[in-house]
Amino acid sequence: MTDPRDHDRGTASFLREMGALKHGKRTGWWIVGVKDPETIAEHSWRTAVIGSILAMMEGADPARVALLCTFHDSQETRVGDIPWVGRRYLQAAPNTQVTADQLADAHPAVAAGIAAAVDEYERGETLEAQIAHDADRLECMIQGLEYLEQGYANAQEWVDSTRAKLKTASAISLGNASEGLSSTEWQRTFLHL
Repeated sequence: MTDPRDHDRGTASFLREMGALKHGKRTGWWIVGVKDPETIAEHSWRTAVIGSILAMMEGADPARVALLCTFHDSQETRVGDIPWVGRRYLQAAPNTQVTADQLADAHPAVAAGIAAAVDEYERGETLEAQIAHDADRLECMIQGLEYLEQGYANAQEWVDSTRAKLKTASAISLGNASEGLSSTEWQRTFLHL
């Protein structure tokens, strides 16, 4: 019989592993010249926020979409953030397999819950998974717009190619609305400008 403390230790170990996402940089931005890109955790956090909002707009389950977005890149503690150009030369294990390895010693309910979320995201069949994918793309597009504002002109191609992949009406609408907004636009309401 397994000691419940072993599952606690395995689950706590997973939590510590997820902390590594706060240090791992999104490497695709290095290709366009960004010297200090955001971390995987920063990307995942805003992806979860965007996903929740898109779900509200699309009539889907915001909590489910946020969950899918939270774990969509959690495997990158083990395989890194492989940019699209790198995927031509490398073949990483499927995210579902990496997740299973990450959670091998975790509490069974935790392992099953996170594995189900990752599997749903990877399959992309549910409305929530489709929205989560759009949230990931929209976050990349918005990040690209922010890098453009900082003077990284090569981010334009990333913005354009990511926008072209948006599928839901809400993501397309928010992507279009994001164009031309400065990173300080949100202050205008407060400042009454």
